[in-house]
Amino acid sequence: MAVTRPVLIIAGPTASGKSSLAMDVAHEFSGTIINADSMQVYRELRIVTARPSEQDEAEIPHRLYGFQSAADVFSAGHWVRLAVNEIKAADKENRLPVVVGGTGLYLKALLEGIVDVPDIPQPIREEVRALHARWGAEQFHQELAKRDPASAAKIPSSDPQRMLRAYEVFLATGKPLSVWQQEQPAPPLPDWAVASILVLPPRDLLYAAIDRRFEEMVEAGVIDEVAALAAIGLPADRPALKALGIPELIGHSEGKIPLNQAVRKAQQASRNYAKRQLTWFRNQFEQNYTLNAQYSESHREKIFSFIRNFLLTPPS
Repeated sequence: MAVTRPVLIIAGPTASGKSSLAMDVAHEFSGTIINADSMQVYRELRIVTARPSEQDEAEIPHRLYGFQSAADVFSAGHWVRLAVNEIKAADKENRLPVVVGGTGLYLKALLEGIVDVPDIPQPIREEVRALHARWGAEQFHQELAKRDPASAAKIPSSDPQRMLRAYEVFLATGKPLSVWQQEQPAPPLPDWAVASILVLPPRDLLYAAIDRRFEEMVEAGVIDEVAALAAIGLPADRPALKALGIPELIGHSEGKIPLNQAVRKAQQASRNYAKRQLTWFRNQFEQNYTLNAQYSESHREKIFSFIRNFLLTPPS
């Protein structure tokens, strides 16, 4: 008996080879690749986020890549709603939905659900940012504590993005974010069979791949890409400006640090992020198949065998 409504998740840290695996799987099993990387949603960030190439996107259907402006704030809640729609669309086309990424919050939200906080109107966003600029971090944190003490207790004053989020949710809804978060979310895919593959290379190989990939990005034109992003003049709180490598390369484009120093700092930031990803995946992600290696074609048949068995096994 074949699985009905199957979904495959391919997860792993940055530079682990998961995108190459997704391409191979999509070719073999008529898949549609659905992005689960929070920075690959931004259209201005193709090179610096290692988004799939135009050739890859022409060969295989790719969804939720490069469709969002870097000027916008994009949340996990937005992503889940869109991802579920794309999963259902792929299934209707008799294609295997292949969700690929390393953003733990996105994957957790897809598997377990996320509290559906209403969208925040732009005027309220702007008001909250103006208050933060006027008061400063410490006073803003104190004001947040008056309105949402539970959130303020968990969020340090050194984390403006989370502070702003908690404050704007209170202003927009009249209910603290901490209260919203206590509500039990419904799983987005309750009637689907989900199998997860985790690509988890040894740390030394992963770090070497990260360093090598960033050097390749420089050769591919990432300096110009980031300079063009900086020229837009985005507000400093936009998530796209925090993508790996962007703060360092913007510093170079502004003449603050030489290129070789910017590259070294960006590589270090990427390695630090990968370390946090490794910890999260080991402790918080349930997988059905783990590849403890950097993905290459030599691993293809074992992984394909696992997927074939999954597609032929009825859900429990």
